[in-house]
Amino acid sequence: MFNLSGKTALVTGASGGIGSAIAIALAKQGARLALSGSNGDKLRAFREQLNDEIGGDHVEITCDLSNTESVEHLVPATVDTLGKMDILVNNAGITRDNLAMRMKDEEWDQVMKVNLEAAFRLMRASARPMMKARQGRIISITSVVGATGNPGQMNYAAAKAGLVGMSKSLAQELASRGVTVNCVAPGFIRTAMTDELPDAQKDALNARIPMGRMGEGEDIGAAVAYLASDEASYVTGQTLHVNGGMAMLG
Repeated sequence: MFNLSGKTALVTGASGGIGSAIAIALAKQGARLALSGSNGDKLRAFREQLNDEIGGDHVEITCDLSNTESVEHLVPATVDTLGKMDILVNNAGITRDNLAMRMKDEEWDQVMKVNLEAAFRLMRASARPMMKARQGRIISITSVVGATGNPGQMNYAAAKAGLVGMSKSLAQELASRGVTVNCVAPGFIRTAMTDELPDAQKDALNARIPMGRMGEGEDIGAAVAYLASDEASYVTGQTLHVNGGMAMLG
């Protein structure tokens, strides 16, 4: 199941904690990857690790998602490099947390530029080759806070909720061409950043989760691998919540 042999995928934010787990999951199922991120050195090191440990001829394409010209170049560069693009994973995102009364315009604008506008541009660009091929998978990584909200994250929650709305709209536009558009919404996921939190703060977070623990990057990778597969060909316009029961959403 979930065999992605012969498929190609673009993963943004690929060298981060969740992004690398997604990339590993797709590579293990046989997909050839274009790994994208803004840190060229980190991206190159991860690509070499992926090639060595899992195999395959994966590539890296550095891209600054806050730069419109760079974003517009990413999908054509992926198609030129890999020969085609079957799967797009919009994973990259930033936070600029602040309470609404104190939030600066640039904190709002930066989050919207990277988390929402860049995703829109990549979805629009990838739709054309996918429609022509009459098959494709577009998967965006949203967040539980896009559905529940979170104090201090008005910008981030709005951008993540916006991804869901965009995906539902595009899903309706592309369904007749065999292209599915879905989201994965992580809850609290253990990363290098969360590992640095004080134990008391970790305990408080875990207390909010019925399963009593944070998720792992592999949990998100597995959800993405499923949505990217042929087995999910009749699933579109949906959000798969992976949060340990923290928010039980319909």
